[in-house]
Amino acid sequence: MPKKCGATNKGKNQSKEPERPLPPLGPVTVDPKGGVSIAIHAKPGSKQNAVTDVTTEAVSVAIAAPPTEGEANAELCRYLSKVLELRKSDVVLDKGGKSREKVVKLLASTPPEEILEKLKKQVEKK
Repeated sequence: MPKKCGATNKGKNQSKEPERPLPPLGPVTVDPKGGVSIAIHAKPGSKQNAVTDVTTEAVSVAIAAPPTEGEANAELCRYLSKVLELRKSDVVLDKGGKSREKVVKLLASTPPEEILEKLKKQVEKK
């Protein structure tokens, strides 16, 4: 069938590359909505709060609160907000309320590279 005069191929055959997600930075990832998540391995009941290790799977965090009634979860969010220099309301527990393996979501728009750098500095301070 011949094309009509003045007809165009709008929207057809346009090769647009799909958006690629940012490469994961170990335990710090960016979700499709633009939020930043951190995989945490919590160690409740410690003597003091500290980031003990940063691996490719998770950030190990010692928490100076007992693992009862969400005390350690609240202390984890409080401590991470202090370390990452964010408001307490910007650090939210996303997954793992009753597990040692947790995912913390950051509501502030902070680059993941900067977050990873701050966490690694805490490990070096030990």
